[in-house]
Amino acid sequence: MNDQYPELYQSFQWLIPSQFNIAQACAYRWAENTLEGRRIAIYHEDEAGRREVWTYTRLADTARKLANGFIKMGVLPGDRVAVVLGQRPEAVAAYIAIFSVGAIALPLSPVLGVDSLATRLQDAGSRVAIIDDRSGPDVVQAQARCPALSQIISIDFDHDAVITWRTLLARQPGVFKELATRSNSPALLLYTSGATGAPKGVVLSHASLIGALPGFVASQNWFPQKGDVFWTPADWSWSSGLMNALLPTLYFGQAIVGTLGHFSSARSFEILARYRISNMFVPPTMLHKMMQDYPSLEMSTPLALRAIASAGEPVGTAAFDWCQRTLGISLNEMYGQAETSHVIGNSYRKWSARAGSMGKPYPGHRVAVLDSRGKPCRAGTVGEIAVNRQDIHGHPDPSLFLRYWQNDDATQARFNGDWYMTGDLASVDPEGYYWHAGRSDDVFKSSGYRIGPGEIEDCLMAHTAVEGAAVVPKPDATRGALVKAYVVLAPNARLHDASLLQAELQEYVRHRLAAYQTPREIEFVDSLPMTSSGKLRRSVLRAREQQRTHRGDR
Repeated sequence: MNDQYPELYQSFQWLIPSQFNIAQACAYRWAENTLEGRRIAIYHEDEAGRREVWTYTRLADTARKLANGFIKMGVLPGDRVAVVLGQRPEAVAAYIAIFSVGAIALPLSPVLGVDSLATRLQDAGSRVAIIDDRSGPDVVQAQARCPALSQIISIDFDHDAVITWRTLLARQPGVFKELATRSNSPALLLYTSGATGAPKGVVLSHASLIGALPGFVASQNWFPQKGDVFWTPADWSWSSGLMNALLPTLYFGQAIVGTLGHFSSARSFEILARYRISNMFVPPTMLHKMMQDYPSLEMSTPLALRAIASAGEPVGTAAFDWCQRTLGISLNEMYGQAETSHVIGNSYRKWSARAGSMGKPYPGHRVAVLDSRGKPCRAGTVGEIAVNRQDIHGHPDPSLFLRYWQNDDATQARFNGDWYMTGDLASVDPEGYYWHAGRSDDVFKSSGYRIGPGEIEDCLMAHTAVEGAAVVPKPDATRGALVKAYVVLAPNARLHDASLLQAELQEYVRHRLAAYQTPREIEFVDSLPMTSSGKLRRSVLRAREQQRTHRGDR
């Protein structure tokens, strides 16, 4: 392979206009041209298999009417409007309309539940919420705890406290001129998943979309190409679903597939085949499920996939090998956060992808691994991943968040000078590839050895009996901590003798990793604690082990 990374990274420069609005970039500019407006923006199907198609013209027309409705409701620039919808076209129109009036979109997952929704709606001071039949009952119940929430717009959900989507749009003219916004104006308020603590509101600018584009293009093997169709099972209310899939796809005027309903491996492959999906982003949890359910794949119609990317948790070598063996594609693992997306990753058509590696810094991002003094670590030494406010040419990196919502102290605490400290640990090898070593609060010591859970979890996941794994410290008076693994068994292993299976898994890890990384104890469980976006909540398991030790449980 001709390694193009050095030239791509060194030559890239940001070109950020002073005025930029995501609505104009992702919808209106395509609809302004009659021919371009006929292009398909969204393929959609629900759980019952009902399908519809939205063109860019239809998307823009709907968004304009909704934007007029917002104005009549008194929505002002900077107001927060919650979108509590699944992957449906109305969600896209809602985002476009919110950006059009200069308001801030607040994406919330319909599966959060009453308490979590109320906490976020209240913290954000949301003026308006858009709901459907799935999220409606919870949002209406949460409204009593959210004094600022004065208007609720509903789709397929009737209640005295709401105005229906159809009724609102039927009253509005179809002409609207979007507000001219500066590129650094706030556009999105994304709440972190809560995997490592209380969720924080992350404020992103309109320019953050531009900041995501180099990594998106690279991770999708130079998207777009003629006929590209995108799909992700990640909810469009998640930062990964928005910034790794929906908004970049629309920015390039391509089609994205939206699906309602629960994730399943079987349906995923049906969607990939039916819509001839060329590009896909899939969270690691879902990728591992597809891998477990389909260790091999036989399909009557060959898939059209040419790129698949994953981020959110370390993917591991087993998933990388499965993608090559089963899908015929090298997986592009990448790394980012709600605070800064697409900063590190692979692009195997331009530079070699290494199984288990996070990749290299994407063009436009100045990234380093820093020690406790804020100095760059030597090759192979674990430190904290940091992203600079500026690129290698001294230009501001638009991918970085503006601030945490109403929390200046938390914002300042995440920066060391011009470096944003991610809280993730990694090492860099002599060739410049980054290797994840866990969250700073997930790493622990056992008998003096530094233990990162990710490598052990990856090893366990490679065993055919394991469907899910989490590694945490178990307090121990002699060693400081023991390596404890929680394991969810694959269906084919659930009837096996637990003690024999534990010994087999311990020997499996011992044979592949260092002896000190072998779990001293394995507990088989039905499920692991996860966030609504599919991230593992190790903090819950750590707390469980501490409570057991305090009570004197064995």
